[in-house]
Amino acid sequence: MSLRYLSPRLAGCCTLFVFATAVLAQTPAVPTTVPAAAASSSASTPPAQLQDFGTYVDSARKTFDVPGIAVAIVKDGKVVMEQGFGLREIGKPAPVDAHTLFAIASNTKAFTAASLQQLAEQGKLKMDDRVIDHLPWFRMSDPYVTHEMRIRDLLAHRSGLSLGAGDLLYWPPTSYTTKEVVERLRNVPIKNSFRSNYAYDNILFAVATLVIEQASGQSYADYVREHIFQPVGMDESLIDKTYLKPGMDVAIGHAKANFKDLEPVPPMAWLNDPGAGGIYASVHDLAKWMNVQLAGGVLPTKGADGKQARLFSADSQKQMWSMLTPITIGTPPIPELAPLTPHFYGYGESWFLSDYRGQRLVWHTGGWPGMVSRVTLVPELHLGVVVLTNQESGAAFNAVTYRVLDAYLNPDKKTDWVAVYDKAVKLGEAKADDSLARHEAARDKNSKPSLPLAQYAGTYRDPWYGDVIISNENGKLRLRFSKTAQLIGTMTPWQHDTFTVRWDDRALNADAFVNFSMDVDGHVREVRMQPMSPLTDFSFDFQDLRLAPLKPAAEEE
Repeated sequence: MSLRYLSPRLAGCCTLFVFATAVLAQTPAVPTTVPAAAASSSASTPPAQLQDFGTYVDSARKTFDVPGIAVAIVKDGKVVMEQGFGLREIGKPAPVDAHTLFAIASNTKAFTAASLQQLAEQGKLKMDDRVIDHLPWFRMSDPYVTHEMRIRDLLAHRSGLSLGAGDLLYWPPTSYTTKEVVERLRNVPIKNSFRSNYAYDNILFAVATLVIEQASGQSYADYVREHIFQPVGMDESLIDKTYLKPGMDVAIGHAKANFKDLEPVPPMAWLNDPGAGGIYASVHDLAKWMNVQLAGGVLPTKGADGKQARLFSADSQKQMWSMLTPITIGTPPIPELAPLTPHFYGYGESWFLSDYRGQRLVWHTGGWPGMVSRVTLVPELHLGVVVLTNQESGAAFNAVTYRVLDAYLNPDKKTDWVAVYDKAVKLGEAKADDSLARHEAARDKNSKPSLPLAQYAGTYRDPWYGDVIISNENGKLRLRFSKTAQLIGTMTPWQHDTFTVRWDDRALNADAFVNFSMDVDGHVREVRMQPMSPLTDFSFDFQDLRLAPLKPAAEEE
């Protein structure tokens, strides 16, 4: 399915199931009064098409089984709406409001780009500096790419890495440090030509994180807090989960265990790649962020010289919003999504660039375990909308976003985007079921593994990830990723020398095939993996692993 239409986050997370519960259907919207600071800017009145917006958002929550949604709309520098709908966590009464913190995931990337542009304005780097000018030890698996990789390239998804390459180094959370993640890039395979095409990645934002720290002399968290949050007035925002404290107004993420049953997901800290997706923020704070973006970097305050203060220059914003990497425009999975097909589509510095109904859009999505979001700017109309959700449904945030955009861009027609996305999601589910059915039909159920189960046990090493351990425990094979606490599961024979692994954490929705290749003497030569379901988040890049058995010390002598 085309990621452009349905992916909850272009940093991964393709969970699209849409079952609703009666409890959610009865949960009322929880409006939040625009705070004094926003009210002083003469908040605009929502257009007529948004008069029933609460009912519409609740229909999206019900249809896509989303406990809580927060929305902010800004227009012409004023706050039109800051509002929460539903619950922070299922089964608990606390409502979502405009100040509820959500993990904004890959919407963090725009903050990373802004940080680098600020440092360029300060003369501490140039966007076209080579990365090795700032991190001399930096290496890609190709010497040419290593030599030619520029800071700007880190933000543009055109490195030659494949989709989500290296994500298993930090997703789910691992014990590697940011520097260790970046050091392992030297072994992550490059599958495309440098700067030849678009393939979304997160790992190069770990490199950008280190460049920011090297150039500024501050940690990423301290830099963003001091140079972006404070000037913009984002007083509620935090860099990652470790800054959350008991009693805070925080949404809990939810995921469909086994792609079916909604359950809470524990908060996650992304400590080893914060520049890719670490920030927690509220729609109240993100409304301020959108207004600064739409004002070309101008802040609502004045500097010591009496001049209007800036977060970044107009030229820096022009660079961030200029297309660096064209993206192929796909065909919508259903005809009803055709109006969303853009005339141009690409990626700048941490922003997607496209158009809708004759207007340029600057936007991004974000996905986290249990939370997905979208920030959308319409620069020429000075319009912005952010939608934060606490369930992994990209259909929900898209349906809400396009209702808002239509209210300003197509006021004479009221499209039920909830119904449109519901149809598309169900088509995606059916295709996923067909894929699994084809695997099942091709399976030789009478086959058996060629070795006794105990002989598959051992430590297997991948050049970039590290060690994966298979142990024989009471006659069952257990697989563990050595640096990833959540990736522990039980292996079951599928056919011949292929097994399935079902992870203990059923909310991961990332069960995989594990295939053993034998040498001529019947010993395991290599192990390969691939996700079982096409709905599995692409950040589970099992297919890039090349696991080879480690020989016992006695055999190496």
